[in-house]
Amino acid sequence: MTVSATEAPLDVVADFPAIPDGWAYLDTAATAQKPRAVIDAIARGYDTTYATVHRGVYQRSADMTLAYEAARGTVARFVGAKPDEIVFVRGATEGINLVANSWAANQLKAGDRILLSQLEHHSNIVPWQMVAERVGAAIDVVPLTDDHRIDLDAMAAMIRPEHKLVALAHVSNVLGSVLDVERACTIAHSVGAHILIDGCQAVARLPVDVAALGCDFYVFSGHKLYGPTGIGVLWARGELLDAMPPYQGGGSMIDRVSFERTTYAPAPTRFEAGTPHIVGALGLAAAVDYVTGIGLSRIHAHETALVADARAALSRINSLRLFGPADSAGIVSFALQGVHPHDIGTILDEHRVAIRAGHHCAQPLMGVLGVEATARASFGVYNGAADIDALVAGMERVVRIFG
Repeated sequence: MTVSATEAPLDVVADFPAIPDGWAYLDTAATAQKPRAVIDAIARGYDTTYATVHRGVYQRSADMTLAYEAARGTVARFVGAKPDEIVFVRGATEGINLVANSWAANQLKAGDRILLSQLEHHSNIVPWQMVAERVGAAIDVVPLTDDHRIDLDAMAAMIRPEHKLVALAHVSNVLGSVLDVERACTIAHSVGAHILIDGCQAVARLPVDVAALGCDFYVFSGHKLYGPTGIGVLWARGELLDAMPPYQGGGSMIDRVSFERTTYAPAPTRFEAGTPHIVGALGLAAAVDYVTGIGLSRIHAHETALVADARAALSRINSLRLFGPADSAGIVSFALQGVHPHDIGTILDEHRVAIRAGHHCAQPLMGVLGVEATARASFGVYNGAADIDALVAGMERVVRIFG
């Protein structure tokens, strides 16, 4: 099978020591494997340069503080932001919860409405349900188009001044469908609503410039960007961060503490209570440098070609149903009639092909698709034509077993 990218396919699998020869890792949407550059950055952080940040007066601590803040600058440049608009969090889930508890819980009131879509990850549903229940707000849901994209025409018809917040995925973690973020932001702002974009599946393959997109909040996780777990990013407009109260209390996020009154540090420091994931930030910066070095446009072209070839090959299998648009960003979800996705995943694993099988933390979407679960193959920079061949060979064995 030949990958049909206009540029030469990427050949970077040697950068990833956890991918042995003959193993097709097709679960990047869940978590990406780590390149040696990221592993080395983490190892150096613990091995030869480790110290706390923002606290010590000794040179090692000062050096690590500079490195930690340099990582914030690297991330800021990556998404077209200012460093003081970047909050390091544990992941996108914490970033969304931070906005829900610090901004939405203080801005929304009874009678206000929140607008989501049918394809959202649970992390972009449950926090808004919790805050809506707390303040007496309601949630509305934008449907999908026939080719499984967020229906922005329907959104434009649904939205009204009572909607104070819109929260949408930039790229669906199940369908790979890409949102026209600029149009979504224009629609939200037309009624004065603020808009949060979940960028977990976008930042590893699409250029992101938050200023150009026009959103108010943007979140993503490091581990889906070839970086470490336990580190993620919340970007918010500076004026919004400046007006938001702390989400958690503790060390480092304060200005002055007394038993009578505490005052807080400016953003982003007041949202980073406690000792941060110092080395995680260094690893995230190394991951940003890694994908930037390859080029996001090249990564996107490579993955788009893999998706096209995988969909073409899988479509030839009888009784197999594909989900999502043909131009899905790096993800192919499918179901085989009469076979549970968990059985598909187990048999593929015997062929050394790793996929995700289940509801992918998107149970409402499964209801829309009319299935309990799907099998999902998701691609990264390290995948190639041989991985698609292995996937198809494994699926042919699934058909033989259950046929």
